[in-house]
Amino acid sequence: MGNYNAIDADGHVLEPPHMWGEYLDPAFASQAPEMFVDEDGRDRLRLAGKVFGGPRGLGFTGAATARRDGMPEEMHFEEGRKGGFDPDSRVMDLDLDGIDAVFLYPTLGLMVGGVDHPGLAAALCRAYNRYINDFCSGHPERLFPVAMLPMQDVALTLDEMKYAANELGIRSGFLRPNPYNGLLLSDKQYDVVWAAAQDLNFSIAFHEGTGGMPASGVDRVSDFAARHMVSHTLEMMIACLNVIWGGVCERFPRVRFAFLESGGGWIVPWLDRMDRHFEQSAWSEGHSPLQMPPSEYFKRQCWVSFEPSETSIPYVAELLGGNKCMWATDYPHFDGWFPGAVKMISDKLPPSARQQVLAQSAMEFYDL
Repeated sequence: MGNYNAIDADGHVLEPPHMWGEYLDPAFASQAPEMFVDEDGRDRLRLAGKVFGGPRGLGFTGAATARRDGMPEEMHFEEGRKGGFDPDSRVMDLDLDGIDAVFLYPTLGLMVGGVDHPGLAAALCRAYNRYINDFCSGHPERLFPVAMLPMQDVALTLDEMKYAANELGIRSGFLRPNPYNGLLLSDKQYDVVWAAAQDLNFSIAFHEGTGGMPASGVDRVSDFAARHMVSHTLEMMIACLNVIWGGVCERFPRVRFAFLESGGGWIVPWLDRMDRHFEQSAWSEGHSPLQMPPSEYFKRQCWVSFEPSETSIPYVAELLGGNKCMWATDYPHFDGWFPGAVKMISDKLPPSARQQVLAQSAMEFYDL
């Protein structure tokens, strides 16, 4: 492996719609995700009887520079930034932005958590994982795949984790933070998953993807932007609570967990609140098996990711350690940060914390 000074902990690909037909098990070919143009002229995704795309559709998903330049009036999914579809173009954009490496997550695949049928969910995960491994294979020190896991069925989760780790050489996987089958992340049924992640040295990232799954707070706000704000952060706070307060970190001390694409400024007051309830035995007695304050579990085995615009990153880095604070471009999504993310983060940090935040944190979480 090379020397890394800047690592994007959470970038995305734009999966070509034809990819599913090429990589999906033929037994599920008739259920492949289908991109279509809706009656309003917007690109949307049909998957397992559900339609995804929100009020603006999926066409703008790859508009990487829209934050600065303004949204185009019309855009289709396949017109997204080329680096979302093509690995060579992606590396050129990394160079343009001064980024040494990126860990890649899906775009359309974020909706697979909302597939109810476990067998179909597992087949979609297998197809995506084969695709993303091939996508990264030409630049193995720059592009790193993160596996998609089918948490709809624990046995299938284990199969896919082992396949990703042992057959594809992938070192990490992701889950939506939302409840699968109504279960909390702290449910003992999932202990076999965390045990396997521990045995395989397989990092687990939580990544929200508005829509398709139950999400906290979305029924109490008025528009898509508000649903995006509330679902990403509240679901991640609850995931963090269940993983730490629910005893998962206590039971599996070597599993690395990360909380992505929800901002990072919430983590310090959230840990403060957990610590307070731990320290007051009237609250914690009978409710938590923890042997030390929740913040100590976070410092031992958890990470959080920041957006480049966040002003709180230097304070969180000081309080929890810069090596616990990752950052992400969200490239090529329209709400991402391209180009200029590295400079935005660097300018907010004291020199003593820059290497930790910009590279060391991701290297430690992903075991690079």
